[in-house]
Amino acid sequence: MALDLFDSDERLALAEYTEKAYLDYSMYVINDRALPFIGDGLKPVQRRIIYAMQQLGFTFQAKYAKSARTIGDVTGKFHPHGEDACYESMVLMSQPFSFRYPLVDGQGNWGAPDEPKSFAAQRYTEARLTKEASLLYAEIGQGTVDFIPNFDGTLQEPVCLPARVPFLLLNGSTGIAVGMATDVLPHNLCEIGNACIELLRNPRASIAELMHIVQGPDFPTGGSVISSREEIEAAYESGRGVVRCRAHYERENGEIVVTELPFQSSPSRILEQIAQQMAAKRLPMLVDLRDESDHENPTRLVLIPRSSRVDVDRLMSHLYATTDLERSYRLNFNVIGLDQRPRVLSLKGILSEWLRFRKLVVRRRITYRIAQIDRRLEIIDGLLVTHLNIDEVIRIVREEDDPKSALRERFSLTELQANAILDLRVRQLTRLEHESLRSEKLKLTDERQDLDSTLNSTRRMNTLIRKEIEAVIDEFGDERRTVIEQGSNESIAFSEMDLISNEPITVVLSRKGWVRSGKGHEVDPHALSYREGDEFLASVRARTNDQCLFFDSTGRIYSLPAHSLPSARGQGEPLTSSLSPPPDSRFVGLTVGGAKDVLVANSQGKGFILGLPSDAVKVKSGKSVVVLPQDAELLPPSAIQHEGRVILVTDGGRMLVLESESIPTRTRGMGVGLIGLGGKGSTEADQLTHALSIGAEDSVRITSGKRTMTLTAQRLVDYVGRRSNRGRKLPRGFTKVDKVELAD
Repeated sequence: MALDLFDSDERLALAEYTEKAYLDYSMYVINDRALPFIGDGLKPVQRRIIYAMQQLGFTFQAKYAKSARTIGDVTGKFHPHGEDACYESMVLMSQPFSFRYPLVDGQGNWGAPDEPKSFAAQRYTEARLTKEASLLYAEIGQGTVDFIPNFDGTLQEPVCLPARVPFLLLNGSTGIAVGMATDVLPHNLCEIGNACIELLRNPRASIAELMHIVQGPDFPTGGSVISSREEIEAAYESGRGVVRCRAHYERENGEIVVTELPFQSSPSRILEQIAQQMAAKRLPMLVDLRDESDHENPTRLVLIPRSSRVDVDRLMSHLYATTDLERSYRLNFNVIGLDQRPRVLSLKGILSEWLRFRKLVVRRRITYRIAQIDRRLEIIDGLLVTHLNIDEVIRIVREEDDPKSALRERFSLTELQANAILDLRVRQLTRLEHESLRSEKLKLTDERQDLDSTLNSTRRMNTLIRKEIEAVIDEFGDERRTVIEQGSNESIAFSEMDLISNEPITVVLSRKGWVRSGKGHEVDPHALSYREGDEFLASVRARTNDQCLFFDSTGRIYSLPAHSLPSARGQGEPLTSSLSPPPDSRFVGLTVGGAKDVLVANSQGKGFILGLPSDAVKVKSGKSVVVLPQDAELLPPSAIQHEGRVILVTDGGRMLVLESESIPTRTRGMGVGLIGLGGKGSTEADQLTHALSIGAEDSVRITSGKRTMTLTAQRLVDYVGRRSNRGRKLPRGFTKVDKVELAD
């Protein structure tokens, strides 16, 4: 007969089993590994390291001891995990650039800001606890916390340490659990301690009121927090947010010296990021950089500008935006509360919860002390009985077979009193010792009454806690390292135009639409060589970081960055290779974007002053700015001279001079009538051929064939008129005007 081997086995659905197993694992990671406890601000591995070192006697008053001995004790007695992970946690607590108030005092190689994990092996380093760590364990032997069995049940370990200040906020904490994470940033001891005192005085204090004390995070490496007060306050209110921190720099003899870096930033990584940009020619204003950090100056990065004209603030703004000289830190106050449950707390929530923890610790400490006093008073009462009945006590001890029972029966003593009497030495039976016991009893009685009063009075309890926090602040408090900067400018990276050198150039446009640029403003465009059948049309003095604007005969405007134009060493390139004008159009002129407004006029005598666009025309097909009547063409634009004059010449030999103020300014349109032209049946030509803007005192040179005439400002007065006038005839021989230009 076959036996069913599975009849006695417990059966469980796979889904139910996996769900329970996963939840058990999740809670283990959350409570026993990743998230800190609000009471002492430590994770289990950190707590076990500190407790083990305290038990071994490796306090700040002792000599340094091998780290391997500490790690062996921790993993062998309390923390059944890998030694490497345990040692790494110990290293982190010793690094002054990682912890605002280090808990482990290390000797040897414990890592560097460049490489936090470059520390030596545990067999080469030595360590002991810092003085600040004593704030965690000083009261551990006073009944302040509960103890639980260790992992194998052979020893006892504390559930938490009786911290005298909220280390959760002092050193911060980071961790990733299952489905949740924590990011608590470090703060200043004086500010957090004073905030606790304020909450003791005024439990209803708001976050805004607390922020008059707690300005913001205080990183161990310094730097400047540039988040606004509103952003920090919102993060403290909700328990979630982002805080931005940037490096601090100084100027020394024309050099830029970075002396403080954002938290957890690597100097070598920052130098590498800057060097990569220099190699890519994205930082032409920097010529060199070096790391001068040493023991006296832990952070000293030197940047050397090309010249004293470099805008240092703008350069640093770019570096903030593109390197680790500025970083953002997530703030997530997700911690294990007193009820052993994880939740996100506000700044006030953390401080209030910690104060409840501290009150519990102090209450247990006082209760433990009262129990000690009661025990001692009980013993003293028994000893006083002995002093009053010395002969009888001696007789009982000498003659009775069971002196303890006899003493208890004769004098109505407790077992504790009887044992104390039997442990007495003969020299303790003197009269002086009797008076000492009476005095001790009075002192202990007074102390007990005082402790009872404290236990039964909320005000006295708060006063005691406040004084203890003030004592910690006086002994361990220090100045804030991180500056809170309100209203700091947003970091902005250089654009392509920002990186272009500001050099003078002359842009030349030929009649067939070929363009080129020559260095400097001394270039003579007429002396350049042109392609066969081509000739000079227009030129403009610009700079390499300008935008050049081109006009075509259909009233469209185009733009190209000046630095992208071909060199004047050759004959240039056609604009049609970069732009897409209409097939039947031709380019008629150019100007510099963002410069003076220009006069635009068409062959039918209409025009206006065009306000040039502040940004580039981004489409290759251009932008229509001048509406042209049928069969009209746009004349070359002329940079307007405000409070100057406008010269208008027709192909019939007439000239009209207008005041610049009489012409309206627009951003688009057909314009107004500038000069009257011959109507139907007129024997004169009816086309405007030249439009030039000049200054009020400038002279004009007019060319017709081989003849040239110069009209001074005084002679031009004879041609001044109003808009839409036909103007006056030019002298004989200038009926056909070829060129109108500004006289030298």
